[in-house]
Amino acid sequence: MINKYFTKKKYVINLLLIVIWMIFIFLMSNQPAETSDSQSLGIISILSKLGIDMSGIFGDIANFIVRKCAHFLEYMILGFLIINLIKEDLKIKYIILIVIGGVFLYACTDEFHQLFVSGRDGNLRDIFIDTSGGTVSALLFYLKRLLIRNRINE
Repeated sequence: MINKYFTKKKYVINLLLIVIWMIFIFLMSNQPAETSDSQSLGIISILSKLGIDMSGIFGDIANFIVRKCAHFLEYMILGFLIINLIKEDLKIKYIILIVIGGVFLYACTDEFHQLFVSGRDGNLRDIFIDTSGGTVSALLFYLKRLLIRNRINE
């Protein structure tokens, strides 16, 4: 009985984390282009202070690179959160399909949403970048499972 309670509580917490992260992604996508640009430039400034000169490395496309990396990371985190929710209940192939499919669907809705935000647009390239982030999370989880299985078999 106690184990079932903790399992249900863990499930609810993991589900809540996914919802919170999806809201975060929505809010980031809901910002006008000018606000989003200033945030990216702020990241470039912080990296510069840490000794990583993005503008020196990438020139005029540094802001673009930072923005696309942010897309990738947002959806990689979403993928890990989905994995954390379902990893105990499903086979690895279904986990991978659900993660990639779920991230892809949310990326599509996110890009559709951006069509209605000032200065933003929906972009197939961003759907690909977002889905790539989720795919990387699924692949890392798969590799972790393989390593654990190989250690057990040794």
